Amino acid sequence: MLPPELPPLPALTRAEGELIDRYLDVADLLGRINPAHHGDTYRGLRAAQALVAKAIELRDALDLMHRRGETELHAPTLARALRVLDGERRTARVTIPAPSDG
Repeated sequence: MLPPELPPLPALTRAEGELIDRYLDVADLLGRINPAHHGDTYRGLRAAQALVAKAIELRDALDLMHRRGETELHAPTLARALRVLDGERRTARVTIPAPSDG
């Protein structure tokens, strides 16, 4: 049985697509660094080292949008793209988990 088909991505400019991709890259790395989740320090260190380069790429994506005259973020469209790309799960790892009852 095939998995359900994902909804299509909304129409994005190339710069918006780059912004979404780089944002999720940074969120993934921050999730790996999050001290509220289990993991080892080496994994966090490697993620922190990679975060520097990804943050620069995120900045460059936003800079490109600005230089091209894309001065506003169209939040509903970008949020839809984030949802299609599993952004809710990926960004949830950045937050502090709710306390357990135990």
